[in-house]
This record gives sequence, C-alpha cells and structure tokens, in this order.
Amino acid sequence: MPKSLYLDLRRRPDLKIISELVHPGSRVLDLGCGDGSFLQMLREKRNAEVLGLEIDQQEIAKCIANGVPVIQSDLDTDLDFAEDNSFDLVILSQTLQQMRRPDQLLRQIVRVGRRAAVSFINFGHFHCRFQVFFAGSMPRTTQIPYQWYNTPNIHLGTIRDFQHLCRHLDIRILQETPIGFSFPLLTAAWPNLFAVGCVFVLEKA
Repeated sequence: MPKSLYLDLRRRPDLKIISELVHPGSRVLDLGCGDGSFLQMLREKRNAEVLGLEIDQQEIAKCIANGVPVIQSDLDTDLDFAEDNSFDLVILSQTLQQMRRPDQLLRQIVRVGRRAAVSFINFGHFHCRFQVFFAGSMPRTTQIPYQWYNTPNIHLGTIRDFQHLCRHLDIRILQETPIGFSFPLLTAAWPNLFAVGCVFVLEKA
C-alpha cells in the first residue's frame, strides 16, 4: 500500500470503516473521489470494480495517473449516467455538507446503489457547541478547520439532523458507526454530543 494512502487512512477513520463494507468483487462508485487513491486501494485489496466522480481537474489528472476510471461531474446535478441499482455500494465521504441540496443527492445515491455509505461531519459535537455558546463564534475544529467566510460547508447539521432527513426521505439506515477520538463509551452512548462524525449505511426503503 502506498505510504500516502496509509497515512490517509490513519487520518480518516471513516474511510477505514467504509473499506470494511466493500465485499470482494463489488461495483463501487465514489462521489467526490479526489485523487482516486481510496478507490485504488479498494481495487487492489478488495478486487472491487471502481468508478469515481470528481469535479476538480487536478484531482482527475491524479486519478488517471493512478489508473482509476473517473467521470468529471458536479455532484449537485443528477446521476443520470447510472441506472437504478447499478452499483453495489455508493460512497459519499465528508462531502454531503458541501452540497446545495443534500436531500436530492441522498435520493440519487440510494437509487443508483443497492447500499450507500455516507460519512457525515457532526456539527453537534460538544466542541462546536462550546465555541458557539461561550465564544459566540462559528466553530473551528480538526474536522472543521475553516473560517466562517471561506468554508466549503454550506449546510451544517448534526447526527440527529441526518437521521431525521433519512426518515423524511424514506431512506432506511442499516448501520450507524459513530466516530470519536476520545471518550469511546460516551461516543457510543451519546453520539450526537460526543462523536466528531458518523458513518451511515443506507438503502432505499
């Protein structure tokens, strides 16, 4: 495994969780795949048939250099290229909060995928709450390193908000794996307060 990919997985526990969801030989679509290194790993380690979607030209060039098939696409548009249930797993990692219409994208990913793995940044984490309450300013954390004026995150939500949205869209949550770098027992008991993020496995109800 390339060293850069190893470091990436250590920094991104959500990707490690998602990788364990990929069955050998699965068809996998990664929305916002970046340089394609995660898909490259899934192809090598899981023998997955992979496809990435990415909008950034430089990242697309890296995908091609990594031998990863990629389509240039804006995730705020419909996934018209894909038929219903054409992928075993659709991945959306820490990207939903950057979309103009997260609800419409969720409908699309459970349409084209038999299952979807969505990793979600939890803006309800207690560090975020403390910064807003005590400092009176928008939160900045390891997961949210931006200033309020240059952040790509345009829809701030909590784990509870995401659960409510899935119920509203008639999307079934098959599995929830909260992610916390400290207080593991509290993270498991009260993820909306102590988890920095969560990986959801979804399917169309």
